[in-house]
Amino acid sequence: MKHHFETSRRNALKYGAASLAALSLGSQAQSGWPTKPVTLIVPFPAGGGTDAFARPLSVQFAKLTGRQMVIDNRGGAGGTLGAGVAAKAPADGYTLFMGAVHHAIAPSMYPKLDYDIEKDFVPLALMANVPQVLVVNPKNHPGDFKEFLERVRKAPGRYNYGSAGGGTSHHLAGELFKQQSKTFITHIPYRGAGPALQDLIAGNVDMMFDGLGSSAQHIKGGRIKALMVSGLKRNPAFPDVPCAGELGLSDYTVTTWYGIWAPKGVPADIQTRIVEELRRAASTDELKAVWASNGAELGNLTPVQFGGFVNAEIKRWTAVVKASGAKLD
Repeated sequence: MKHHFETSRRNALKYGAASLAALSLGSQAQSGWPTKPVTLIVPFPAGGGTDAFARPLSVQFAKLTGRQMVIDNRGGAGGTLGAGVAAKAPADGYTLFMGAVHHAIAPSMYPKLDYDIEKDFVPLALMANVPQVLVVNPKNHPGDFKEFLERVRKAPGRYNYGSAGGGTSHHLAGELFKQQSKTFITHIPYRGAGPALQDLIAGNVDMMFDGLGSSAQHIKGGRIKALMVSGLKRNPAFPDVPCAGELGLSDYTVTTWYGIWAPKGVPADIQTRIVEELRRAASTDELKAVWASNGAELGNLTPVQFGGFVNAEIKRWTAVVKASGAKLD
């Protein structure tokens, strides 16, 4: 599990040798894209991690292109319902899909999907990568990680954790935590990270393994408390939060990444224009500030490399699901 993001990224680079001639910059003038608003399907309810990156992106996109980017939240089934809708959208470049690591997990969790993330979509851009964080309600769990872990170990099954749904990275992060910390906690799936976070803030659920993208504002506001960030180093946005490696969980490395796809069949010249505008938006000072405040790193892969990265992630999470025995609730 160590350095899994960098490993997947290195594996993906071999795909970069493939020709990108089909996406030649010379075709930019031919496309004229965008000439009307663009819809970005977000397969989770408003307020979740994907939303935390999609909405600031839409603002910068509109500023740069003069065309609105409309966020269409289609939550349900761990992000797979929205993905199915996006896969069937017209392949004209005016409907895009912002998926996440959950969509690399779904093939190993759902026995039947009505889409294939690798066959029915064109990978365009890896937008952000953020570590996951263990968060609790400070009123219910006022102590540090050590105190929290002692309580959980003394009462197997008493404590629970919320997730964005069965088969999401929140779910698998919890299962992995149970394995490595030798604890038993009950999984409570929600229809998205937003509703799960609201229940955590309200004190109706004990903990959550969430991406910093959606938890950051609530941690800073004191509504929830971060006990641990995954990985082997502290996050610059939250330097006071210990990392898993410091707490004896050196193999607990879980990140949430977000990327953008288009339905298969979008003309190559329009793909090129979309990628260019996404990169322009990501390079603005405003978006860089949002990414930094959410503890995120900017994805820096070509479309072909992003496709290779997704393929490597699907294989990685398939192995994690098999080892953990995780099932849909």
